[in-house]
Amino acid sequence: MSEPQRDAGSRLDRLLAVLSWLAQRGQVSLAELAERFGMTPEQLVADLELAACCGLPPYTPDRLMEIIVGEELVEAQLGAELGRPRRLSAQEGFALAAAARASAAAQGVEPDSPLERALAKLDAALGDRGSVGVELGDPTHLASVRDAFGQGSQLRIDYLSAWRDARSTRVVDPVALAAYGGKWYLDAWCHTAGGTRRFRVDRIVGAEPTGEKAETRPTPETSGEGPFVPGPEATVVRLAVSGESGWLLESVPVLETKQLPDGRTEVTLGVVSTVWLERLLLQLGPSAEVLEPDELKSVGREAAARVLARYSTGDTPPV
Repeated sequence: MSEPQRDAGSRLDRLLAVLSWLAQRGQVSLAELAERFGMTPEQLVADLELAACCGLPPYTPDRLMEIIVGEELVEAQLGAELGRPRRLSAQEGFALAAAARASAAAQGVEPDSPLERALAKLDAALGDRGSVGVELGDPTHLASVRDAFGQGSQLRIDYLSAWRDARSTRVVDPVALAAYGGKWYLDAWCHTAGGTRRFRVDRIVGAEPTGEKAETRPTPETSGEGPFVPGPEATVVRLAVSGESGWLLESVPVLETKQLPDGRTEVTLGVVSTVWLERLLLQLGPSAEVLEPDELKSVGREAAARVLARYSTGDTPPV
């Protein structure tokens, strides 16, 4: 499977973290470095090759980062600046404390856990201003979801879809539990949909373990606003788009992309509304083709025919 689309900001953030850790050690195995930062060896090598082209003015060979990637080892001479522990501003300290509090709430950590001890030190460093509290509320089935996630157990959930105003029963393998915008979300492999889906925990109206262990699934890629994962009602649609439709990758959240032999790009989307897909295909025009699923392959042509019919009768097409 190809690598999910990552924005430049999230890629840079992770690369800086990799370089800082690598600078403190000098040499580490490729497998260990990739595992520590949740990357495949191929992703890691690609990012390190990018970093090897960076350095200090005037960017002559002697001022570039010295990174050697071998078959099994990564060696680096990155200078003291990257290896030195970073000093946080008060604003950064508050942001770190808030994120850590939210993480502690998500995991349900014990009062004397390493995370809580680190938070106590951070609060002390921030002084009286360090009293950071994060309140996210406790949906009815949050405890059951948290237990299943922590124990790697499979869940059977009854879920109320706000989009369709319908209730469905699904068997899911929890992948991640996090909070965005003050709401709890469970990312899980949905056996009904056959892919990773995002469930808002306060819309789960019933949850019970199936007694089966959850299979290990990859964690969705993250970005500055949190990872994009389609909701449970989404249909996975694969499009083939040509070069002039490259704006699609920057304008619409995509699940993954890959290059096709004919030079086009295959783009995978999570689509909830057929109307939305029709409008997207009308914007893309002949530069896009629906590859899957079969029942949506003619959606673009049918939408275009309806628009042309309205013009021919003098009606104004809807915007």
